Amino acid sequence: MITVEIKLPDSLVKEAKEAGLLTPEAIERMVREAIRRRALGELKQAMDRMAAVEGQIMTPEEIQKEIRAARAERRAREARAAGA
Repeated sequence: MITVEIKLPDSLVKEAKEAGLLTPEAIERMVREAIRRRALGELKQAMDRMAAVEGQIMTPEEIQKEIRAARAERRAREARAAGA
């Protein structure tokens, strides 16, 4: 476990203490929630980028075919590297 020191304005510390937000448990919850919100935001951005891509939508079969091709290419690359 790591100890973290933060500097906050006195007025904010007073309010946070009164609200019960400066306990280790409360801070952990806030940090976890911030991480979750960030991950959701990144997911939404990725989904927006994918939606903006023009062209036909791939079928599940086409996606699977691409996955198999990428895996085969990776295996061949790894085999070449292992034999080098």
